[in-house]
Amino acid sequence: MQSMKDKLVLVTGASSGIGAACAHKFGAEGAKLILNARRNDRLEDLASFLRKEFDTKCLLLPFDVRELKNVKAGLENLPKEWQDIDVLINNAGLSRGLDKLPEGDIEDWEEMIDTNVKGLLYVTRLVLPGMVKRGRGHIVNIASIAGIYSYPGGNVYGATKAAVRILSENLRVDLLGTPIRVSTVSPGLVETEFSQVRYHGDKERAAKTYRGLTPLSAEDIAEVVSFCVTRPSHVNINEVTLMPVDQATSTLVHRRE
Repeated sequence: MQSMKDKLVLVTGASSGIGAACAHKFGAEGAKLILNARRNDRLEDLASFLRKEFDTKCLLLPFDVRELKNVKAGLENLPKEWQDIDVLINNAGLSRGLDKLPEGDIEDWEEMIDTNVKGLLYVTRLVLPGMVKRGRGHIVNIASIAGIYSYPGGNVYGATKAAVRILSENLRVDLLGTPIRVSTVSPGLVETEFSQVRYHGDKERAAKTYRGLTPLSAEDIAEVVSFCVTRPSHVNINEVTLMPVDQATSTLVHRRE
């Protein structure tokens, strides 16, 4: 098991859900954290908690991963002591709507594609060369079972998460011969703000997603991410797929009501 003490970890989409849980987990393990998200106020609250609770060193990068200009400005101008990133957790992502494709909202499609695929590519492209140069690093891409199992209305979101999985596979090919590791974590139902975002803030509809079952928590996913990252350096966990016991596929779910 590798220690995370003083390792430098960049988490995108860190303001809530899985990203915030990863920040808590790695902060507790002694890592230094670069925290990215659009909502700077939430990043500041998170960093304040981590500093108080774990004496975590934090650097905040409040930009939207969809905006290449801002991604470049943030990552190309890091202070010297924050440049040697050991772990990149590409967590920023979202889903919008459950429309069938003929009725889909093109703006929703663009937001998902730009965040889930292009944003991940932008950040990875800017961080990865430094890892290769230093001869160390680990990239963890948060995908979804939506990229494995299709379901009604999951068309564009599922396509973006399938893209994340294939990009991870190709990264391992591109990086063969280097010590850089790449892992994909594909969760099923996780109770976070995800469904509220999907339903454009409709909390009642979002709550129905998890009704009658015990979903995964953001902390469950953070534990798996930590497991991947802390394996011995010769071990690469290629992909982990995890679901609640109450779930078998995207659409086969047992509800106790």
